Amino acid sequence: MPSSAAAFPATRAAALARLAAFVPSAPGYGEARNRVALGHPAVSRLSPAIRHRLILEAEAAASLLEAHAFPAVEKCAQEIVWRTYWKGWLELRPQVWTDFKTAVAGLHASLPKATMQRAADVAAGRSGVALMDAFARELAATGYLHNHARMWWASFWIHVERLPWELGADHFRRHLLDADPAANTLSWRWVAGLQTPGKTYLVRRSNLAAWCDPALLADPAGLDRLDDAVVSAVPLPAVRPPAPAPLAELPAAAPADSARSGLWLHEDDTLPEFGPLAGLRPASIAAFAATGEPDAELSLPRRAHRAAVRADACARAAAAFDCPAAIDPAVSFAEGFGAWIDSAGLRRVVALAPAVGPVADLLPAARAVAADRGVELVLVRRAWDRLLFPLARAGFFPFWENVRPRLAAREAALFS
Repeated sequence: MPSSAAAFPATRAAALARLAAFVPSAPGYGEARNRVALGHPAVSRLSPAIRHRLILEAEAAASLLEAHAFPAVEKCAQEIVWRTYWKGWLELRPQVWTDFKTAVAGLHASLPKATMQRAADVAAGRSGVALMDAFARELAATGYLHNHARMWWASFWIHVERLPWELGADHFRRHLLDADPAANTLSWRWVAGLQTPGKTYLVRRSNLAAWCDPALLADPAGLDRLDDAVVSAVPLPAVRPPAPAPLAELPAAAPADSARSGLWLHEDDTLPEFGPLAGLRPASIAAFAATGEPDAELSLPRRAHRAAVRADACARAAAAFDCPAAIDPAVSFAEGFGAWIDSAGLRRVVALAPAVGPVADLLPAARAVAADRGVELVLVRRAWDRLLFPLARAGFFPFWENVRPRLAAREAALFS
């Protein structure tokens, strides 16, 4: 099994090379993408790079459309846009993220020890179902699972083991290199039957046989628990998602005046040198190791990948903006953020807008620290997000019907 470092690019240069290598095979993606095989040859394995925006969704889509006619790569383009849809959906309904975090904390405090032990055993690959245990071990070792395997394993956790979906989603959050708060949380809600009323995803032995490489099914232990006639949906209360709220209005570019500015570089978007901040002339650049997801919460592969992404982003930003860039290891984000503002003599802090999730959870503290010093905090939203997030008001396919013709026409505004 390849190491995380070899299999999943953690630098922009490596991600661009992976994208270039994948593009020629993209027309075959739609037919092959659902097959789960060792090494994952049918998929790009670029999701961790896109999650941290080592490469942009717009860049990935543009690379496909420069090389192929739109119909040949439509499925591939659609999968890129799924991640944007999830982010937009959650951006319009941030309470869902807040409720998820509250539920996880409550479950840890209230569940019986026997339930928590069973959850730990299943997460560690000790469920007794050989295939699911192999997926659990792969996730722990590499920080990655094929998307089809994620759906199977999530369904196994919820509908076979009858464990709370929130604990499973939190396990993925701590292990997946591409753990996007929106895509991860909302995908688990969908498998559980909460995201789309009346839609529940059930793991089926027949589906495993159709899409798994035979080598993965060589050990049949426990597969009888996944027989089509045995698996049934766990009953969950029907909860309607909140109505979409208006998207917060943010500037499309950094202020053009000469106020002494600092660039806050965070892991939701590590490409400030391309896009709306490219013309910024910062006096200082800072990233923070102590973020909304402390390393102590995360698996070793995810810690290592995140650290490599952060180091690459700082090096690129320092070169692009001809400005010092440093990673502050402060235990407290608020303390580190304030110390940076003071030491650099900043009058303004500029950042690319984080999506709903752990980085955005830091914004109240960041705003308070900045306000105490009379410093302005400016968040700038990329054109791709500004144009597409508001369309995520309902299900994915109405969203796609809006986005599809714009991608096919290579609408300039999306790629700016």
